[in-house]
Amino acid sequence: MNPEVFREYDVRGIVDRDLNPDFVYLLGLAIGTYALRHNVRQMTLGRDCRLSSEAYHDIVGRGIRATGVDIIDIGLCATPMLYFSIRHFQADGGIMITGSHNPPDFNGFKICIGPDTIYGEEIQELRRIIESSSFATGEGSARQEDITRVYQDYLFRRVDIKEGLKVVLDGGNGVGGFFALPLLRRYGCRVTELYCDPDGRFPNHFPDPTIPENLRELVRLVRDKKADAGIAYDGDADRIGVITDRGDILWGDELLLLFARDILKRNPHAAIIGEVKCSQKLYDDIARNNGRAIMWKAGHSLIKGKMKEENALLAGEMSGHIFFADRYFGYDDAIYASLRLLELLSGTGMKLSELLADVPRTFTTPEIRVDCPDRIKFRVVDAVREYFLNIPGLIAIDGVRIPFIDGWGLVRASNTQPVLVLRFEAATEERLAVIRKGMEDVLDGILKAFARSV
Repeated sequence: MNPEVFREYDVRGIVDRDLNPDFVYLLGLAIGTYALRHNVRQMTLGRDCRLSSEAYHDIVGRGIRATGVDIIDIGLCATPMLYFSIRHFQADGGIMITGSHNPPDFNGFKICIGPDTIYGEEIQELRRIIESSSFATGEGSARQEDITRVYQDYLFRRVDIKEGLKVVLDGGNGVGGFFALPLLRRYGCRVTELYCDPDGRFPNHFPDPTIPENLRELVRLVRDKKADAGIAYDGDADRIGVITDRGDILWGDELLLLFARDILKRNPHAAIIGEVKCSQKLYDDIARNNGRAIMWKAGHSLIKGKMKEENALLAGEMSGHIFFADRYFGYDDAIYASLRLLELLSGTGMKLSELLADVPRTFTTPEIRVDCPDRIKFRVVDAVREYFLNIPGLIAIDGVRIPFIDGWGLVRASNTQPVLVLRFEAATEERLAVIRKGMEDVLDGILKAFARSV
């Protein structure tokens, strides 16, 4: 067993090498045992379209049932459909087999106890159960259910979209397009579809809407078709990418800003949560529109926990996870988010590009990833924090975000990879370059000092 498959938010590794059939069965036993310790007797089970997912789905389900936990098998689904199934069937938990946005040779397991995904030490407990071989035994039952129509009907009844919107939908050969396409057509949208057939080989492009290269064909079609919007999903449809009518990419914080404005019209003073990588424009705009802006740690499990704590109506991440507690359940559902976007568009009568025209322009970098071994990455961030400690307004909730008069810079350690994540924003390109160089020089010096000490 490779202990590194037990990550911060899921169990994830390379197909066959890390996730061989014997390990997946043991993982099923561990999940069932952990579930029973938390009074979970029945779990829903779903999978994405990766080539290994069906086999893993069968094996892990067998392991879970061998502990005495009952399974409701919903088969092929999007991750938000798995979350929905827990609520619909009033199950005690759920398991989703998905590689999400990771490379094709990866797969993984998201585990819910109650309606929420487990993370951190809870996932490490699964490892400890396997290491000790302290498995429960029993004979759980299994039944198959198709949640598709129930899920689509639920969304259709709760979101109002006027007929006639022109939409280009890129499913990236993941599962999202397959389930969203009939729903959009049911609304009367004129949909141009791209790669909406699930295909775990991902033959056209990889389903990660945070990478501009993956959106190139979507951008072209939006312009060619003069569409109102382009929509892209990641492999399991918990993250969304959006293209405006002009063919520009809307990043997660810009999308969150749009949704926040809409929600605050009906719910003044509502709490809206962004993560540390989000633009300062987002937080300023929420405050200007009588909202309570909260900056929090990156990570979907952490965001969902903070939403409950603050009773927030909306949250989001740069990666395209958008969490609606306004008229919805508070989890990240890219299909639902796309419907809310189209509802907003059809309700205003404005073009998507016009809705953000009044937002001040700033200059930002994309996420910059710097290789850094897991064993030192958090200590490196601590050293960066120590260096800038006397700067007023320093934010240290997740890494270190340094405010300047006309911008900011961020250094944080990834929770899932051996990298540091950097991002910078400024009022001008010149200041962006200055802020970036200054902080990168500091980081470079700290990394060299760590290298000398090894």
